[in-house]
Amino acid sequence: MTSMEDHPGAGREPGVPQPSEAELAEMDRDELVKLGTKLDGVELVDYPDPWPVKGTRAEKRAERVIALWFTIAALAGLGFLVTLCWPQWWEYRAPDTGEYEKYALYTPVLGATLGISILALGIGVLLYTKRFIPSELAVQERHDGDGKGSAEIDRQTIVAQLADAGNRSTIARRSLVKRTAGLGAGVMGLGLVGLPVASFIKSPWKGEPQDTLWHTGWLPQHPGEVVYMRRFTGKSDEIVLVRPEDLDAGAMETVYPFRESERGNHEALSAAFMRSDNPVMLIRLRPEDANRVVKRKGQEDFNFGEYYAYTKVCSHVGCPTSLYEQRTNRILCPCHQSQFDALEYGKPIFGPATRALAQLPITVNDEGYFVARGDFIEPVGPAFWERKS
Repeated sequence: MTSMEDHPGAGREPGVPQPSEAELAEMDRDELVKLGTKLDGVELVDYPDPWPVKGTRAEKRAERVIALWFTIAALAGLGFLVTLCWPQWWEYRAPDTGEYEKYALYTPVLGATLGISILALGIGVLLYTKRFIPSELAVQERHDGDGKGSAEIDRQTIVAQLADAGNRSTIARRSLVKRTAGLGAGVMGLGLVGLPVASFIKSPWKGEPQDTLWHTGWLPQHPGEVVYMRRFTGKSDEIVLVRPEDLDAGAMETVYPFRESERGNHEALSAAFMRSDNPVMLIRLRPEDANRVVKRKGQEDFNFGEYYAYTKVCSHVGCPTSLYEQRTNRILCPCHQSQFDALEYGKPIFGPATRALAQLPITVNDEGYFVARGDFIEPVGPAFWERKS
């Protein structure tokens, strides 16, 4: 039979007798632990048992405190799951409605319950480590390993040492701690899994027409309907329409669609601000810049003089292109730094975006207000499966 001395392991302490494979197989865990420490050149100076007297009131009290923290983690995780799945709590409510206060609590409650769950679970683990896992004091000679791998004797002794550490932690006989820890970790795990899954529970297009991705809130709902440009003032019921004289040369303002049929309808007025493809950048170019504009084929009459309207939804991944640089006439998306040229039909000139910003056809009606001449002639925002361009 081949002796283990024929296969020296990396970092082996010299002078330690090497057992044969047969002798190694007959060793129990305690013998393997002692052998492993000798082979590694480890001297255990002190390895005290945290509870030399078993079953004392102090030991049981420490176990109950740890179980309490794991229970708090489970309850907080359950609260996170309930909040996440609570019907209609997450749906937007305007600030000037009686339900806004409840809606405003949704995100803080999510954060608080998830945070408490993670914190309580961590405190429970730390307390268990401090109260029940032995704190050893050991001295070990360091070795460079000589670039050699581990022999079978090293593998078996390290497994024995790990098993011994688990046994000395007394976790095997603490069913209360194990049950509460499993409950806390399990509920928190369900919450972490449920968070991304919850986005698939409710279809954002429920109740919408099948071609909703191809149209925006600027689409007239019936022939002859006038869709005005409306300024956002912070109050959904306050209607302020936009005139050409409201913008200085070189200015940009975000506008939203408004219909006279929505006047007095609080829900419809609020929905216009919340629909993601509604925001439009209304830009007034400076006269000297307006003379240098390059228009897109088929969209030569989409502007009104020096005024141009582009979607605020970036064609890369849908972030809001909320920055306008007056001196260079560039529209900037802060998410991934795409830049679009307002003088050349919103064409991308920098960054990951590859398509121009969709342009809204606009004019001024007899009352002197900006109105949309129709919806965008192409889908706004990033690509989707059915889009061909």
